[in-house]
Amino acid sequence: MRIVITGSLGNISKPLTQTIVANRHQVIVISSKADKQAAIESLGAVAAIGSLEDVSFLTETFKGADVVYCMTPPNYYYDQSLEPISYTRQLGECYAQAIVASGVQRVIHLSSFGADLDAGTGFILGAHAVEEVFNALPAEINITTLRPTSFHYNLLSFIGQIKATGKIVSNYGAEDVVAIVSPLDIADAIADEIEHPTPGRKIRYVASEELTANEIARILGNAIGKPGLRWEVISNEEMLARALQAGFNPHTARLYVDLYDSLHTGKLAEDYNKHKPVFGKVKLTDFAKEFAAVYHQS
Repeated sequence: MRIVITGSLGNISKPLTQTIVANRHQVIVISSKADKQAAIESLGAVAAIGSLEDVSFLTETFKGADVVYCMTPPNYYYDQSLEPISYTRQLGECYAQAIVASGVQRVIHLSSFGADLDAGTGFILGAHAVEEVFNALPAEINITTLRPTSFHYNLLSFIGQIKATGKIVSNYGAEDVVAIVSPLDIADAIADEIEHPTPGRKIRYVASEELTANEIARILGNAIGKPGLRWEVISNEEMLARALQAGFNPHTARLYVDLYDSLHTGKLAEDYNKHKPVFGKVKLTDFAKEFAAVYHQS
């Protein structure tokens, strides 16, 4: 099969590319950076260099594809001028236009748990917006929507805080149950959907395991030589104040607070809890080694 992969050589797309190349498919990897071309080609894939905001480029790249894997990169993390929700929706609309114009009949879309909700989930509202866009595509287009849970590597954002204060502090944590997932397990789920296509529209949740925030802190603490590491819960108001003090603009800060609050209340995981998947193979104890390496190098 001819398969188009978005996400360049990111945490999901690189292992996904390696897997499906090994399965003897023709793989085209889209990247916005020309300096990624050699690395993409070294994996046995073809590099398509261009912007996800360029519908003509996407259309030409998608033509003849049996499957297109679509993800929306969080570029708003690096460019504070981008409004996260509208930017994500815009990318979804670019994808949708290219899918229709190119004649693609099979799409795998990386969304998020909580994307079923239309309010109160912070950045996840962007995933909800893209799901709305994709759901409006012609009925004959087969779409599998993957909704992974909280990514392992999101925990890396706490390293600076741990070093500065000796603890993790957020408006979720302690005994809150957190469903977490490895990008490797997400890549495996996408590869499985490629090899075992389902006609029509399908939603699939992806998770590696569930742990309380205190259990997460214990595992990470043991890995970095801080066995007493604690995860403290603070109020939404205090969380907002901390985010503003850290330099986030008010809108972005509120999105963080809303996202973490939806984790704390369990709102984000309500639909996930009704449709829990078989857990993946990569556990936090595996990721903790990578966490420790980054911690000690930073």
